[in-house]
Amino acid sequence: MAASALVLPPTTPPDYHRIISPTLQLPSDISKPIPVGLLACQPLLLPVGCQCAGDPLRRDLTTTVISCEVAKAQPTSAASKRRKEKNSQVPQDQLLEVVLHDTILFPEGGGQPHDTGLLTAQSGDQWKVVDVKRHGGHAIHYVQIQGNAEAALKAFSSGSVVGVSLGEDGLERRLDHMCMHTSQHLLSAVLETQLNLPTLSWSMTVYPTPSYVEIPRSMTASEIANIQSTANRLVFEGRSVHIEVEELDNQNLPGVAKLESGRSVGKALPTDYTGGVKRTVVIDGVDRNPCCGTHLPSLHNLQLFLIPHTESVARSNASSARLYFLSGPRLITYLTSTHAYLSATSGILSCGAPQVPERVELVVEERKKASKRVEDLESELAAELAKGLIISSGSDEGPIILHKHRIDDSANTLGFLSSISTAFSNEIGTTSNPRPYLLVLSSSPSMQTTSGTTVVMVVGSDEKQVKLVGDALRAKLAVKGGGKGAKWSGKYTGVWKDNKENAQIDEILEALKVPKLPV
Repeated sequence: MAASALVLPPTTPPDYHRIISPTLQLPSDISKPIPVGLLACQPLLLPVGCQCAGDPLRRDLTTTVISCEVAKAQPTSAASKRRKEKNSQVPQDQLLEVVLHDTILFPEGGGQPHDTGLLTAQSGDQWKVVDVKRHGGHAIHYVQIQGNAEAALKAFSSGSVVGVSLGEDGLERRLDHMCMHTSQHLLSAVLETQLNLPTLSWSMTVYPTPSYVEIPRSMTASEIANIQSTANRLVFEGRSVHIEVEELDNQNLPGVAKLESGRSVGKALPTDYTGGVKRTVVIDGVDRNPCCGTHLPSLHNLQLFLIPHTESVARSNASSARLYFLSGPRLITYLTSTHAYLSATSGILSCGAPQVPERVELVVEERKKASKRVEDLESELAAELAKGLIISSGSDEGPIILHKHRIDDSANTLGFLSSISTAFSNEIGTTSNPRPYLLVLSSSPSMQTTSGTTVVMVVGSDEKQVKLVGDALRAKLAVKGGGKGAKWSGKYTGVWKDNKENAQIDEILEALKVPKLPV
């Protein structure tokens, strides 16, 4: 008889969400929104010490619309506000602002980005929720309008019953957020208890890049390994995670500690928060911290991985370091992509994965030697080209005014032209009666495109004449560049043509031959 596997959906323990205030009650009036700290809880009046069904793994619920209006402006994330940029992840379409009695879609908060999901109207039509923000103490859903705004407003009229769901994409996003956020709480707790390193701030970066915690100093590889081992031991033990909710008053406001440098550790509650609820995330026997984000109900299978180095961050008044970490879906994506890169590299180098570092080091050394050989050859070639330019100028005693264009695919075009100009000036200087000169060198790649660049260099014995030619190149050919003293260089973008750009340079130089260069 063939064996079959039954995969059960993940469940949240009934004591995950705990109301610990004697007077805090869940709003039962469906005409009023539930504060963000009590979202997705069973709407019953429960006594102190009770447990409600606040479930981070819940995928959908049915609730009532409180209000709906067309959004006056696009929502922006907190990070976007700091950068004064619009959030590129939010479509620039017309949106609705929908307030619900309850929701499983959590707004941005605690360093965690907002959820996304779906609203299902009574007609059965589904509408995308592209953003969720906290206004005061309540969640505002930004819903992408389908068709005209009037129909959208009708679909979510006040008092109508709607379904709220994460959807597949929203569920994956939520799982990533929970894994990374719970990992951050665990990591910060272990760093502080083991090394007395408080978390100054943290960032949940865009999936799938590693997130980071910012700490007061860098860490050694040994310290990072020990922290990772300690954290994953707690993961292996499967420490439980739960939420404690209580009424917020002046006595239990979460404070913000400061270091000796004056730098704040963590953040206080937002000044615009009016929810009246304090929400604390507790990792059993490890950590308890105020937080409004979503968290896994257990550390089981979290598997925290730390990038084995820290990145220094310098500021005007203090320095700090960033420790990057991965967990959950990001860790799987990171391992998968890293393995793919390693396999591809080992294939290119025709070696096994363990030999890749040695082979890469060998390739780099060979590349350095090859580059040195090319530089030496280019230097020799530059000297010969310089001699050829002097010979082509004739044997009279007058000034040398020349333009030489090359088709060249040098890795360092500007450096090669500079070598030619240096060799040219040196060769002129060796003569018994050095002649004044003005030399324009230009070089284009063999395959030219409209976005390609041609490098132009001007050198001469008269700084004023060099500047004059440089200004003319900017004005007539739109060459972008500049210079100082007897050397000017720039870049021309586009296809360089003999009968156009070369001809224009010849015209510029021809004009200089009338008032001859000073001897």
